[in-house]
Amino acid sequence: MGPAGAFGNGLGVSRSVPPPSRLIPACPVSPWPGAGPAGSGRSEPRAVVGRVGGSAVLGCGLLGAHEARPPLYVIEWVRFGFVLPIFIKFGLYSPRVDPEYAGESRERRVLGPPWGVLCLHSLTYRLLVLLDHFSPTPGEVGGSWGAGGNGRVRLEEGASLRLDLLRAEDQGWYECRVLFLDRHSTDADFQNGTWIHLTVNAPPTFLETPPAFVEVRDQAALSLTCRAVGNPQPVVTWKRSDLPVQSGDTVQVRNGTLSIAAVERASAGTYTCHASSKEGTVTHTTRVLVQGPPIIVVPPQNVTVNISQDAFLACQAEAYPGNLTYTWFQGSSNVFHLSHLQARVRVLVDGSLLLQRTTPDDAGKYTCTPSNGLWKPPSASAFVTVLYPAQVTTMLPETHLPKGMRGVIRCPSRANPPLLSVTWTRDGRPLELDKLPGWSVHPDGSIVIATGNDDALGLYRCTPYNSYGTAGESRPTRVLLKDPPAFTVRPKEEYFQEVGRELVIPCVAHGDPPPTVTWVKVGSVGKSSAQVDGNSSLVLHPLIKEQHGVWECTATNQVASVTTATSVHVLGTSPHAVTNVSVLPLLLAANISWEPGFDGGYFQRFSVWYTPLVRYPPRAHHDWVSLSVPAGAQHLLVENLQPDTSYQFSVLAQNKLGSGPFSQIVTSVPRGFPVTTVPPEPPAMTVHVFLSPPRALTANETVRGVLLRWDPPARASVALSGYALELRQDKGGWEVLERSIPGTDTQVLVPGLIKVRSGQVLGWVRAWCPLWPRGSWPCVPQDAFYEFRLVAFAGSYISDPSNTVNVSTAEPPRLKLGQQAQICLGLDQSIPSPGAHSAQGQSSPAGTTLCCVPMMLVTCGMEVYPSRTQLPELLPQPVLAGVIGGICFLSVAVIFSTMAACIMNRRRAARVRKRRQDPPLVFSPSKKLPPPQ
Repeated sequence: MGPAGAFGNGLGVSRSVPPPSRLIPACPVSPWPGAGPAGSGRSEPRAVVGRVGGSAVLGCGLLGAHEARPPLYVIEWVRFGFVLPIFIKFGLYSPRVDPEYAGESRERRVLGPPWGVLCLHSLTYRLLVLLDHFSPTPGEVGGSWGAGGNGRVRLEEGASLRLDLLRAEDQGWYECRVLFLDRHSTDADFQNGTWIHLTVNAPPTFLETPPAFVEVRDQAALSLTCRAVGNPQPVVTWKRSDLPVQSGDTVQVRNGTLSIAAVERASAGTYTCHASSKEGTVTHTTRVLVQGPPIIVVPPQNVTVNISQDAFLACQAEAYPGNLTYTWFQGSSNVFHLSHLQARVRVLVDGSLLLQRTTPDDAGKYTCTPSNGLWKPPSASAFVTVLYPAQVTTMLPETHLPKGMRGVIRCPSRANPPLLSVTWTRDGRPLELDKLPGWSVHPDGSIVIATGNDDALGLYRCTPYNSYGTAGESRPTRVLLKDPPAFTVRPKEEYFQEVGRELVIPCVAHGDPPPTVTWVKVGSVGKSSAQVDGNSSLVLHPLIKEQHGVWECTATNQVASVTTATSVHVLGTSPHAVTNVSVLPLLLAANISWEPGFDGGYFQRFSVWYTPLVRYPPRAHHDWVSLSVPAGAQHLLVENLQPDTSYQFSVLAQNKLGSGPFSQIVTSVPRGFPVTTVPPEPPAMTVHVFLSPPRALTANETVRGVLLRWDPPARASVALSGYALELRQDKGGWEVLERSIPGTDTQVLVPGLIKVRSGQVLGWVRAWCPLWPRGSWPCVPQDAFYEFRLVAFAGSYISDPSNTVNVSTAEPPRLKLGQQAQICLGLDQSIPSPGAHSAQGQSSPAGTTLCCVPMMLVTCGMEVYPSRTQLPELLPQPVLAGVIGGICFLSVAVIFSTMAACIMNRRRAARVRKRRQDPPLVFSPSKKLPPPQ
């Protein structure tokens, strides 16, 4: 037989099948004359292609038929899979057509009867079929068939079969058979037909499509399926906004099904299913609507208006379903629930808020909340700022000040822009605070009085001002003096009581008006279990460990508040937790220190607990290691720790009643051995640095020295580090005078350049001196010439020198600083002075003795040199003047003491010489007595 062809399944899907001769056993039929050479069998299968709705011709020729006489043959068209032929034509009679091809709707018959029905003797089979067709009453063989000439099939051009209005289910294998009744034929001759495969191409047609509108909740799953048929089989794809839908993490397209794992608002839109083949393309569009809370697309923006202007806040949202309701809040209150707003506020159709004739109370935060009833609605906020002149809010008719204590007279005002100033009047006259000692004005305009007394009494008014002006003066408030709270019974500083017993701590206060007494534990969180009795005493019953600590008693009235404190020590308890735990990391160790808590009335010991922090511990849990602390110690050194490993430390206190709570856990990392690493060499870079010299250097003479001024460099590509000052004298070499002048300075004072009168005494070396040679004078004039210049430096870069300034000391001859001169004092000599001559061998004039004193003299001229001590800079001028005065007084005192010593020595020497010149009495001649009478 011929090669395999395509077998139709009725849905337009073709698959490769073997030729029909391999599926259906050959039936013994009469031979067909002229079908071909004897024993050649059937011809090769052929293929015919048609289109749904069109026509197709299955060719089959009649060879050897005589046209001169009526036809005596039967033409059959057999379709593979049908029990009986679909078309039978005998002579001039109307053909017999299967109902499926006659235009009637009928289920397709499939091969079911036994093969023997088809394999009847050819002649007997044809006679039964003919009798069934041409007899008035249908036979049992083909009684279910109906005659037809108006169906979809007919013969043309011999035995060829024409099929009109092709359907997809018409695709399949067809065979043409011709039986000549007037000829003798063998069974093999009936196999003269030709197998033809009819392929019916069909454009794509959808079998299943999603609805035109699909509603899905936000974050829900979505699946859209398109199934299509056609010949050839179409390919189904999905597009959104003319762009192909690509598979990803949350979107999958497979076998015509679009799946979205979690729908978002961005998933909403139009999706189009395309079924395409070479026969055409069909599309189906589905609009996906995502149900969810609204999204604000136009949020409100901050707005600033002047008082009495309207304020507008936009708020627009989108959502599906679109039954939006907009709600506006000022702070946390609905705007329509606020009495000062409900008459002036409107919510527009698009959700915007219109606030009419704004007042200062309208300023604040406004929140827009759109809702469509799904889940939690979103919100967006904006601030309304109202600008207005400063105004007084509510001034109390009376203001109470505490007697003898600090008091405040407040001016309750508000202003936007902020407050600038507040003016006060007392009893109708402006209040002059500068004339009232202890009175001051707080930045908010309140008057602060250091001590309340009768001077503060009066009727006060205040007027606040800002940049918009003022809304007017306040109402008057009368200042009255009241007694502040005062404790009549104070609690003791400390109380010791055993746990479980009762402790009553008194606290009584009085004042005008009477104060309210309250108790609070310092550092406590939440409400305390303590009670206060009718006498304002603190009652702790039963006393528990948690009530240990500092308690404060506060007495408050309208005038002032006063507070006193006491410490409660609860005895007979376990220790309290230590505080202020600190860890000092050391080399493979850590030093832990802490401050002990209350011991509960018994001696307490401490232990340090630590553990390493390991991400993946070798066992299910790691244990803490504890170390005992020596008695009385408040620190401990923990050694043998691993470097670069985090450790947790805690301290536990214990006494004979048990252990207290652990302290807070502190984490620290001990240091390891230092590792020396060589830093990589930086890449070689060529940096062009521009640093110009300082400009316009000038020198000015002042009382304290020479003042140098200059301008910074004109160009500096790097940050300036500082300046260096250079000096040279009489064209000598340059020397650095100061190398650390800050880069921000533009002037420097060269100290030590002081003008003094010649002959001023700075010091002396020795008291006794020889005579000066005749004609000698110690003051020899010398002129000095000095030059200054500056250089700038930035890091290691130094600029060129600046311009040079000159300072000259050309003056009349004067004693120079540092030159030694001798002052010779003439003494009146009535007694010769032995050895009264100079060391140079010169004698003094007759009758006088010169006492020469060497002195250090300074010049009145300008002597320019760098001062090494910089006393004018180090010592204030009064101190320096006192030092100089003390030196001068000491010098004069030494001079007069020396002079007095010289005179006394000369006189003593004269008396000694005189005694030596007189003879002793024993050698003196005796006087003669007068003769007796």
